[in-house]
Amino acid sequence: MSRSARGTRATHQNLPPPLRDAVDDFAGHLSQVRNRSAHTVRAYVTDVVALLDHAVRMGCRDLGEVDLSVLRSWLARQRTTGAARTSLARRAASARAFSAWAHRAGLLAADVGAALASPRAHRELPGVLRADQATALLEAPTRHPATAPGTPTTGSPANGTPATGSAPGGEPTTDGATDAAVALRDRALLELLYATGVRVSEACGLDVEDVDHARRVIRVFGKGRRERSVPYGVPAQRALDEWLRRGRPALVAPHSGDALLLGARGGRLNPTTARQIVGGYAEAAGLPRTSPHGLRHSAATHLLEGGADLRAVQELLGHSSLASTQIYTHVSVERLRAAYRQAHPRA
Repeated sequence: MSRSARGTRATHQNLPPPLRDAVDDFAGHLSQVRNRSAHTVRAYVTDVVALLDHAVRMGCRDLGEVDLSVLRSWLARQRTTGAARTSLARRAASARAFSAWAHRAGLLAADVGAALASPRAHRELPGVLRADQATALLEAPTRHPATAPGTPTTGSPANGTPATGSAPGGEPTTDGATDAAVALRDRALLELLYATGVRVSEACGLDVEDVDHARRVIRVFGKGRRERSVPYGVPAQRALDEWLRRGRPALVAPHSGDALLLGARGGRLNPTTARQIVGGYAEAAGLPRTSPHGLRHSAATHLLEGGADLRAVQELLGHSSLASTQIYTHVSVERLRAAYRQAHPRA
């Protein structure tokens, strides 16, 4: 458990019982009724616990005593401690969601958070790879054998200690067969992330039966367990076929279940490990620092630059709002302006 998580738990335990129970009921509502992910529930609960702790310090002992002035005071205190505009916007959203739920549940006489304003978050344009850079990243597992899985890092046969290898992402491997399987898994992961633009959690959550090989489509369960179908291309199909034919059987274990992508020890691939894999291969290929979300940004931008319809890209990415997808049109315009400034004699 992280230090921040331990701090939130301790603060939660120190809240007066009525406030503590309200937090627990709100968390249950988010996970069971709203079907939010564990990560989202954790973020909301962290914000609400901090809000109610501030309310207690202002003299509130019951949820009914929390009013708009308490919410505004909490946000003002966050601002004075240096919280970024994006953090303030997220915390205000958490406060509004909690207030709305508490009002519906009869714990607040009025939805006091409905009038809570928050600073407009400055939305930075996401960094994206060029098409040639994306290709270099996808080919990195085969083009950079010096950093591929199996590179000796600790121990040696000479002293009787088995040599342990490590993939660019840092996942330990112990033998040649595992090394080869992990390399196939890495290639499948990279191809899948770029071909579909899915979130890293969605890719790691895929099961074998979620892949429709005949139609080259994967079934994805996104935020709120919303299901969508996402197509992928021939290169990703080849990588997946190789992984399923030669790689996965070498790593599969009794605890593997139906997971499509496996870790070196046979369990379902962890999103943290997947991020390390992507970042490691990007570094090995001499590319800008890249994450799975960077590949998602790149896939969306390249689709739009290739003429894809904005609403089609929205559906592929699983965005509930078109506004979330429209940021990629700005990315494309910025790239166009950069090319214009570099090439046009009157720029």
